[in-house]
Amino acid sequence: MKANRIFMPIVYATLGGLIALGISHKFLANNFVNNAEPAATPIRVANTFKPDSASTDFTWAAEQTVDAVVHVTTEFSQQQNYSFGDPLFDFFFGPRDMMPSQKVQSSGSGVILTHDGFIVTNYHVVEKADEITVVLNDKRKFTAKLVGSDPNTDIALLKIDATDLPFISFGNSDNIRIGEWVLAIGNPFNLTSTVTAGIVSAKARNINILNGREFAIESFIQTDAAVNPGNSGGALVNLKGELIGINTAIASHTGSFTGYAFAIPSNIVKKVVTDIIEYGEVQRAILGVKIQELTADLAKENGIKEIKGVYVYDVEKDGAADAAGIKPGDVIVSINGFEVNSTAQLQEQISRYRPNQQIDVIVNRNNSRNPFKVTLRNLKGGLDLVKTNDILSSLGAEFKEVTDKQKSDLGIRYGLQIVDIRDGKLKEGGIKKGFIITRMNRTPIRNIDDLKRVLSISSGGVLIEGVYPNGVVAYYAIGVN
Repeated sequence: MKANRIFMPIVYATLGGLIALGISHKFLANNFVNNAEPAATPIRVANTFKPDSASTDFTWAAEQTVDAVVHVTTEFSQQQNYSFGDPLFDFFFGPRDMMPSQKVQSSGSGVILTHDGFIVTNYHVVEKADEITVVLNDKRKFTAKLVGSDPNTDIALLKIDATDLPFISFGNSDNIRIGEWVLAIGNPFNLTSTVTAGIVSAKARNINILNGREFAIESFIQTDAAVNPGNSGGALVNLKGELIGINTAIASHTGSFTGYAFAIPSNIVKKVVTDIIEYGEVQRAILGVKIQELTADLAKENGIKEIKGVYVYDVEKDGAADAAGIKPGDVIVSINGFEVNSTAQLQEQISRYRPNQQIDVIVNRNNSRNPFKVTLRNLKGGLDLVKTNDILSSLGAEFKEVTDKQKSDLGIRYGLQIVDIRDGKLKEGGIKKGFIITRMNRTPIRNIDDLKRVLSISSGGVLIEGVYPNGVVAYYAIGVN
């Protein structure tokens, strides 16, 4: 009896424990199953960051790229003037030359693109240069040749006589994301090999710094990496060490960095420099439309339900868009599958193509999306690649920009002088050596790029205005085709 009193509680306790354990197991199993997502439902997990976007260690990207960013210095002549000391005399007679022109120096940055010395920089860095010098990160110094330039994108291509140089490979600027880490590398305030870090703040920014040019293309990458005077022409790279932009401008009331900087996307840069190397000139393709931002008010006024895309308010007759069937009032929403929601985005996309290339354009017409195949044209309205260098050769002349003294002596503000002339269209038209071209088809001619641009869009003939060194003003009409 005594044994039963001892043994039975043990049995009951054991049995109770087993029952409790079974109930607990069943409850937990049911609870897990009831709260689990069905097997067919995708499970959302946090994104796994790639090493180049998760890391804030910028050393690898900096080490891979800093040696391929160079210091570009230029030298040009600037005439020194003096005043009569009397505002009335100055007003009627203007400032007078007192001293011979002085050499002025300026500087910027550049990026080595190839092992044999092709270097990209900004056009405004070398625009007035008589001499261009490139200093590498290892302190070697070279005289650079200007291979070509494109003022419409603010890009210039230089060449130095060197081999086995470090260079930066192009990245795809379309793939960068807002918030992504980037490095700006350059020579601000002549402080060579300076690296700053920031993030991509925005894409496809138009800040109207090239608004004086008819075919200007602005679709900048905006970043908060510190960029200052001297950074122009330098590299904007991602953390893979790829070139995604050329630093060009800052937004500042003081002239120094105050928060935002702007870079030309690498996809535009790549197209421009490739054209210059292959053709000696940028092959500009045009869609043949006049466009504006699609605002809420404009959409309401025209009965457009979806405020996406770029509004077409006019179409060039017999142009690329007209030939494809695009009409005024249409809204362009994508180019080759790439959505465009601003004029800057549309211009950037078109700038990547050459004349006679076909693109797929999606248009919102009457609140319905319609596809069009458009064959892009050149600036003259044709399909051929424009070979401006061939046109220049047919002119039969050598040119140089006028000096400040010539401007003062002749009362002109700009001009391109013929310093040598041979058999060609200019000589056939009666133009003589020494003539200074000031305008062509009523367009100011300040430099050889202005001359090329006018020739590239002219069809049939051009009207040339100018002056000879003795002050005789003359006008000529010549054919260019």
